[in-house]
Amino acid sequence: MIARLLAAGLVAGIVAGLAVAALQHVTTTPLILAAEVYEAAQHAHDAAEQAAPAFEGLRRTAATSVATIAVSTGYALILLAGMLFSGDAIGPRRAALWGACAFAATGLATSLGLAPQLPGAAETDLAGRQLWWLATAASTGVGLFALLRGESVAARAFGAALLVAPHFFWPTPAAPESTVPAELAARFAAASLAVQAACWVLAGALAGLVWRLASRDETEAA
Repeated sequence: MIARLLAAGLVAGIVAGLAVAALQHVTTTPLILAAEVYEAAQHAHDAAEQAAPAFEGLRRTAATSVATIAVSTGYALILLAGMLFSGDAIGPRRAALWGACAFAATGLATSLGLAPQLPGAAETDLAGRQLWWLATAASTGVGLFALLRGESVAARAFGAALLVAPHFFWPTPAAPESTVPAELAARFAAASLAVQAACWVLAGALAGLVWRLASRDETEAA
C-alpha cells in the first residue's frame, strides 16, 4: 500500500510538475521578470548588479521546474493520503475533484485576503500573514469536507460556518508602497491562481489514474 502510494505520487508529481512548469514559463515567469525591472529601478541597482549571466535564465527555469515537480509530488501524495484516510474510492475523476477542493482551500479562499504578489509589492507582517493563511486553509478544508460529506444538517451548517469564519479576521492591509503597476499585479494574481488550480487538479487526476492502473496490475498479477 505504501509503496503504491509513493509510486503513484511520484509519477503523478513528475508528469504534472513538468506540465505546470511549462505553463509557468509562458504565464507567471514573464510577469515576475517584468516586476523585477521595477524593483531594481526602485533600489537603484548599478549596471553590474542588473546584468545577469548568460545562463541565468536557464538556471532559473531549471530551479523553478524542479521546485514545481516537488510541489506537484507533494500535492499528489496529500490527495492520495486524504482519500485513503477518508475511505474514498481513488480514481482520476474523484482525485481531480479532491484537487479542486484543495485549491479552493489553499488558493482561492486564501487569495481573498492575501493575493499572490510580485517582487516589489507592498507587504505586511510576515508572521501575521502566515498565521492567517494557515488558519484560513485549514478552516476552509475542514469546512468543505463537512459541507460535502456531512450527513446531518448540523455538520453541514458547521462546515458552512468554517468557510466564512476566517474572512472576518483579514490580515492588516499593506501600505500602498508597491513599485509594481496595478495592471501587472492583477495579471500575476490571476495567472498564479490559474496555475495553482491546474497543478492541484492535474496532480490529483494523474495520481488517481496511476493508482487505478497500479491496482489493476496487482489484481491481474494475483
